[in-house]
Amino acid sequence: MRLTGRRESSNVEDRRGLSGGAKAGLGGGLIAVIIGIVMSLFSGGGGGGIDLGQVIGALTQNGGGLGEILGQGTGTEAVDPASFSEEEQQLAVECKQILGSTEDVWTQVFRDNNLGQYTAPTLVLFTNSVQSACGNATASVGPFYCSGDQKLYIDLSFFTEMKRQLGVEGNTFAYAYVIAHEIGHHVEYLLGSLQRAHQDMNNARSNAQKNQISVRLELLADYYAGVWAHYEDAANHSLEYGDLEKGLELANAIGDDWLQRRAQGRTAPESFTHGTSEQRKRWLKRGFDTGNMSTTTFSITNYNDL
Repeated sequence: MRLTGRRESSNVEDRRGLSGGAKAGLGGGLIAVIIGIVMSLFSGGGGGGIDLGQVIGALTQNGGGLGEILGQGTGTEAVDPASFSEEEQQLAVECKQILGSTEDVWTQVFRDNNLGQYTAPTLVLFTNSVQSACGNATASVGPFYCSGDQKLYIDLSFFTEMKRQLGVEGNTFAYAYVIAHEIGHHVEYLLGSLQRAHQDMNNARSNAQKNQISVRLELLADYYAGVWAHYEDAANHSLEYGDLEKGLELANAIGDDWLQRRAQGRTAPESFTHGTSEQRKRWLKRGFDTGNMSTTTFSITNYNDL
């Protein structure tokens, strides 16, 4: 994905100089955390409203129960900016450029579709742990969006782990997909679908029903990530050969079924909270192919048709 010369968003809080609590050890990388999350899902511990953090952790979007899931960090640890690698600094620039692109695209999409005014979220870069309106989170949760403060949070070490464990080295579009997915949750929030889904979760009769609603939210965020890529490429011709395929490859690697088979050798469909690999690829691709804002996962009445 070509980003050279693109503007960097100013809606950024760089908190990498300080972090609450000790450094979150990623020693086991994605595999260890995936196993932990899948174990909790199989034991019925997966709650509703879980964000992309299932890939590297778990996080409720509406703030409920976050402290129980993540634990609370204590203290303050100074981080020397000079310790940031050249790779991390470049990733920070790319994240700001991608955020700037989402601002431009979604502002125009909202205007063209009479959806009101697009209000851009803030990107918070942090190291080790961070305090959000949804609670205290460590780096192990991965990128997440908190509707409580309309901010998305990223510890850039996530991309290093993603690159190491999922084989997406050197592909900026795969990184952009991660950010665009979280922005997709912000779009859901602005359009009211996030709030309605959380209300439906609260009224659900079973965890399985809650999980199905969560899957719809996650697939819709994937779809919106594809919509962003559709208009970003149409305006700037920024996608290069193989970029979309790398994004789809990542979508495949973070499907519930793929993660559960990798960790447990079997799947428990009733515990899925993000969608299967096939679903995640399909909805990302559908958003990219159509750019159609009238399509939503919630307009499909039969869950099995997702």
